[in-house]
Amino acid sequence: MIQSPGVPMAILAFLCAIGPLVFIHEMGHYLAGRLFGVKAEAFSIGFGREIAGFTDRRGTRWKFGWLPLGGYVRFAGDMNPASQPDAAWLALPADERARTFQAKPLWQRAIIVGAGPAVNLILAVLILAGFAHTYGVDRTPAVIGTVVAGGPAANAGLRAGDRIVAIDGDAIETFSDVARYALIRPGQQAVVRIERAGRGVDLPLAIGVVRQRDRFGNDYRIGRIGIGSGDPVLAPVGLAAAPAAGVRMTGEIIGGTLETLGQIISGRRSIDELGGPIRIAKISGEQMALGVSAFVWLVAMLSINLGFINLLPVPMLDGGHLFFYAIEAIRRRPLEPRVQEWAFRGGLAAVLALMLVVTFNDLSAVGLWQRLAGLIG
Repeated sequence: MIQSPGVPMAILAFLCAIGPLVFIHEMGHYLAGRLFGVKAEAFSIGFGREIAGFTDRRGTRWKFGWLPLGGYVRFAGDMNPASQPDAAWLALPADERARTFQAKPLWQRAIIVGAGPAVNLILAVLILAGFAHTYGVDRTPAVIGTVVAGGPAANAGLRAGDRIVAIDGDAIETFSDVARYALIRPGQQAVVRIERAGRGVDLPLAIGVVRQRDRFGNDYRIGRIGIGSGDPVLAPVGLAAAPAAGVRMTGEIIGGTLETLGQIISGRRSIDELGGPIRIAKISGEQMALGVSAFVWLVAMLSINLGFINLLPVPMLDGGHLFFYAIEAIRRRPLEPRVQEWAFRGGLAAVLALMLVVTFNDLSAVGLWQRLAGLIG
């Protein structure tokens, strides 16, 4: 087992992964605002007290905050969470008011808000497209090569030579699709449709549960069926086709994320699996220790998650703003400021509660609670 990287390496890797992702996320907002003539008053990487910065000729303050867990762009006129006109905004001269966020049409505000998550997803697509072009994509047929004796597949009656067509109605094209489906569904019941001797057969399957420990000592609970593939098939991907492969891979990752969140919400998966900054730092250090390719792949995963999470319809997040804009488009007028204010307060409370949960999980993952228990014992 390889020893986990030390704290300095984990912190460095975390900053190298999160810093650029936050920067391009906020740059998406900033550039979209510039496109529509909105003045940016501040562009910050990190929260809290400024530790370094400068002001450009457009009057934008570019700065670093002492807490590197996010960032923000503050546009002129964005004076309250609901972005509603107030006395200070109405008192602005007409030319200044025209350059504020609130003065822009609804569709422009929506593009400005959505640009941040969109840039994160585009970056992920480009990275995954690069991997597809460099290494190719797996096209191994979903034909069973071997069956583990006594495993879930053997108990279900699967045999070598069977072609898996679908699992619980989800179409299966490659052997990787089978592994990906089982991986996030340990212990679940499923119906596998196979082709055997030219005819379709449906078989009930109980996906097995396997606890794995990686080279850094991290434990994982995953699903396994107990089958092996035939000879692997790796298909090359041309430069023109790589973006489509990147989009497809990004969609598969987002689909897996949605499925995992649904399992956590429904109680089929433990909330202990949610992680926050400490766990991300730990994983970042581990992936950096494995090499550039592993670290860049992690950056793509983090970029997808940053874009996806920000699009969730939760007040305080970009998706919450977009949700309110959708309501405004339907109603032909915005929600009342008081309703939006309470929604943002509720969203803030939910985000803070989630941060407490993931921080507790992170401290457990690094062994703090076990060490404290040992000291008390």
